[in-house]
Amino acid sequence: MDYKGLLAGIKKYGSNENDICVHGLGITPEQVQEHVVIAPWWEPTSLPGLGIAEYLSESDYSAIKIWNIISDETKITYIKTGIGTPVLMDALLTLGVTQCKQILFVGSVGSLDENIGIGDIVIPEYSICGDGASRYLANKTLKNNDVFGKKIFPDSNLLDIVVNVTDKICLDNKVKWHRGKAFSIDTIFAQFAHIDEIMSMGCNVIEMETASAFLAAKVINVPIAAILSVSDNTVINKSLISGRLRQEMDYRKYVRRELFPRIILETFRN
Repeated sequence: MDYKGLLAGIKKYGSNENDICVHGLGITPEQVQEHVVIAPWWEPTSLPGLGIAEYLSESDYSAIKIWNIISDETKITYIKTGIGTPVLMDALLTLGVTQCKQILFVGSVGSLDENIGIGDIVIPEYSICGDGASRYLANKTLKNNDVFGKKIFPDSNLLDIVVNVTDKICLDNKVKWHRGKAFSIDTIFAQFAHIDEIMSMGCNVIEMETASAFLAAKVINVPIAAILSVSDNTVINKSLISGRLRQEMDYRKYVRRELFPRIILETFRN
């Protein structure tokens, strides 16, 4: 599916670009900056080093919140979408009617590798689609368009920048980072019954949104890459449900607070 086709489908029923943005994000297209951070759950208070955040408005969808952030000469629009592919994908597709030119996805990821610890940073090289919403972008028709189980890639040039910036900052701060092979799933509860199969696909991390985010960004023709923080490790019994230690979670918060803002800002300034 191309973006013109998606827009034509909306305009057919009486809407325009301004309507799309106000309904989808709660702000007008002109309020969105060229650099955008999109996050399922974190708010700017989790990344205080990004700069001064100005809250703009809530969208019609109560989960979505928008801030504009200024750090020196860098202006960023920060979007919290809520967890899960449908809300995040709709918000990201809405950016196609704005001046957005770069997107960094930030959020949490679960480890499926004993060597990827809680608090480590993961940069996905690709994400395997395990969600349902991406099917609506895979083709012009709903038949024979199954993207489930396929690899979806971030923008290669932006990925290279993120990798180089992350490697330098992590080396300076003695923090581990890893190249991720992600699986994007729709459910936390039901994922555990499929972990062995997901690992057999070559995946070393699991999360919920990056495959659809990469696909939606490709549809709107805006470069995207992801920077993820390891929140849990299922294979060593430190899952989202149980087993994690307080010191591990404190370390994770430290890395997110101190390193993520630097990685984001240096990436946008490259």
